[in-house]
Amino acid sequence: MYTKTIALAVGAGLLLAGAAQAQDFQPKTAGTLMLNTRATVVAPDAGDPITTLAGAATGLKAEVSDDVMPTIGLTYFFTDNVAVEVIAGTTKHTIRAKGGATDVKVQETWVLPPVVSLQYHFMPDQKVSPYVGAGLNYMLFYSEKDYNGFGLKVDDGFGYALQAGVDVALQGKLSANLDVKKVFFETDATDRFNGVKSKVNLDPWVVSAGLGYKF
Repeated sequence: MYTKTIALAVGAGLLLAGAAQAQDFQPKTAGTLMLNTRATVVAPDAGDPITTLAGAATGLKAEVSDDVMPTIGLTYFFTDNVAVEVIAGTTKHTIRAKGGATDVKVQETWVLPPVVSLQYHFMPDQKVSPYVGAGLNYMLFYSEKDYNGFGLKVDDGFGYALQAGVDVALQGKLSANLDVKKVFFETDATDRFNGVKSKVNLDPWVVSAGLGYKF
């Protein structure tokens, strides 16, 4: 939550600066390609129960840490209002088993969570142009490092995402961007050594602020 607040504050500052300074700007139009470079917070909303392979309760829950990383996004406008966006970036997360007095580090893993979304942009010819979107996500876990005798395997898979954001023109082809996505993703995490598993609903918030450039 703390990191998400920082990201939102930075984004709000960029948007206010854009609203105050924008003069001559390029609107969004059909055929426009926009490149966004952003600082992004990925904050999983985990906390699912850990059970034995037979389904018995262990009293523990799987918790997943937040991370902040740079990301890039490419948006192509089919019409003035309708566009498709692809975002890419990778984040590192720590998985812990928590419950009562127990707080054990289980694994560190990198995640590549690309999202492809179809967007609708309101007021594309205005300095302040909000948008909404919906799309698909794929979670790929790699470079895992286990701790404390665990051998965790987290399954890759597909999810879906909802999106809302706003572009504020700065000058010419440059704009400020604030973007929020809610990704819905459920997976299985199985410990190969200790015989426990968890159905993990990661469902991360993906909060971004940065700059865009139109081609």
